[in-house]
Amino acid sequence: MAEIEPSDVTAADELYRIRHSLAHVLAQAVLEVRPGSTLGFGPPVRDGFYYDFILSQSLTEEDFPELERRMKKILKKGQRFDHEDLPVADALARIAEMGEPYKKEYGEELVAKQGLKSLSFYRNGPFVDMCEGPHVENTRQIPRDAFKLRSVAGAYWRGNSDNVMMTRIYAWAFSSKDALDEHVARWEDAQARDHKKLGRELGIFVIDNEIGKGLPLWLPNGTVIRDELENLAKELEFDAGYQRVATPHLAKQELYFKTGHLPYYADDMYPAMVVTDNIDGETQVKESYVLRPMNCPHHHKIFDAMPRSYRDLPLRLAEYGQVYRWEDSGGVSGLLRVRGMCMNDAHIYCTPEQIKDEFKSVMAMYRKAYSILGLTDYSVRLSRWDPDDEKGSEKYVDNPQAWASSEAILQEVLEEMAIEYIDAPGEAAFYGPKIDIQFPTVTGREESVSTVQLDFHVPAQLNLQYVGPDGEPHMPYCIHRAPFSTHERMVAFLIEHFAGAFPTWLAPVQVQVITVSEHFDDYAKSLVADLRALRIRAEVAPSNDTVPKKIRQGTVAKIPNLLIVGERERDEQTVTLRRYGHREQHTMPFDQFKACVQRSIAERSLAFLLPEQL
Repeated sequence: MAEIEPSDVTAADELYRIRHSLAHVLAQAVLEVRPGSTLGFGPPVRDGFYYDFILSQSLTEEDFPELERRMKKILKKGQRFDHEDLPVADALARIAEMGEPYKKEYGEELVAKQGLKSLSFYRNGPFVDMCEGPHVENTRQIPRDAFKLRSVAGAYWRGNSDNVMMTRIYAWAFSSKDALDEHVARWEDAQARDHKKLGRELGIFVIDNEIGKGLPLWLPNGTVIRDELENLAKELEFDAGYQRVATPHLAKQELYFKTGHLPYYADDMYPAMVVTDNIDGETQVKESYVLRPMNCPHHHKIFDAMPRSYRDLPLRLAEYGQVYRWEDSGGVSGLLRVRGMCMNDAHIYCTPEQIKDEFKSVMAMYRKAYSILGLTDYSVRLSRWDPDDEKGSEKYVDNPQAWASSEAILQEVLEEMAIEYIDAPGEAAFYGPKIDIQFPTVTGREESVSTVQLDFHVPAQLNLQYVGPDGEPHMPYCIHRAPFSTHERMVAFLIEHFAGAFPTWLAPVQVQVITVSEHFDDYAKSLVADLRALRIRAEVAPSNDTVPKKIRQGTVAKIPNLLIVGERERDEQTVTLRRYGHREQHTMPFDQFKACVQRSIAERSLAFLLPEQL
């Protein structure tokens, strides 16, 4: 079946009927301006509808006003949507007569796979489409001011890159003009916050085709943000008793067979790198290595590097480790879905009695981290296994008793901490249940950012052991946790959350000094030297433009603190502070500003602390 974006309304809803009917009206208008074009799919989707075409002549967004004019004219005509079912032979003959090869292909597939005896058609005016409906009764029931054509994009037929590329026209559609206007305003705000757009404009990251899709290059500004997040994570982990380790980016393939990741995870891994030797004229495989898709096997080996006692537990090993996953090309997107990522990983090895307390400590760390970053809009999912899943043996370790006891522990943790959660059967890791923290993107789509998982399987696969109080060997449980997710995903969310205007502690450039003329450059340079001696990221505005233009440039770069200096400031050893997003200015002694900025950074304050707040 075709990959079609889900709708936010069901087929029983009037809005669904409006959107579906408008898709047909759009197709009718397109065939008027591009006769000879052929049709793909035209479904309702989350905020409107789209229709796919093979066009006889290209269309651009400049053609939208004419298309919208024709669509409104069609609506005004009051065309009826007449339904008709035809026996299969007659239906396929009609589609062939219409000259619609893609509709014919899809119709034949429906007949073959579902054993249909008939196919459904809808006609409105001169336009006929193979379609199961439903639609409104008459085009006059559709508000003429509540839809808007949005964009043109390429889309493979049936979502398969082996198929022909079609032209997809997206449109918004709602039940009223007010609802449409409200949605468009939110969409425009989302576009302004889009991390791909801001990441490019603010010099945070780039994707280069010669490096590879999904493999971001971090520019200096982006590397600052990464480093600040990593420093925060290290502090939180130090306070919580974690020990830091460092491990290589690859390992022998056989390790992943031992852990069980292969074959469960094979589709998400890069192909193995095979080391060969030539023996008596024959090529023989010596060793196979894989780029690691996760850090846990390496950490397990560190646990296993020396004898462990119950007195050593819990053992908390942490690493910002680089991992590589073969995301499908269609899924790769900016920093949200990448193929190379640096994960805020840690693994806690503990006794069964320690599991609950360790989980609670991890969840408390998550809360503290989100509070520092000002993140409040998130949801919690308890991701369980699904014993009724037909592919259960392929997706999960077969140990019902361990699943039941592990899931019960996680559920108790959430309930005892009064954390509301969504129950999500069928979303567990293959080796155990997990708690996922999901954040909405600026487009409203939810993405998992942080996770904490309970592993009852892999330690046994690697024969990890500790000596218990009884003097006997026991298997540890392993808790996998990543509060800051990956650098890539977390930075994407933070770019969109702050709209690129980071708080002072996280901003790539924390202070920029603007002079009213070149006569005060020496004073500006002395201020910057003083600030940089305190490890504050400061610079002099890099142009000789007018003060208003330099302020605009600093504002476009979203620098949180602009210091304007001239004769009075130099003579009085003061600065005039202009904060990002604020029109008012504050003149204060430079030493006072230093104290403010130092404390704002030290406390990782979301707002700049002014003198009266110190």
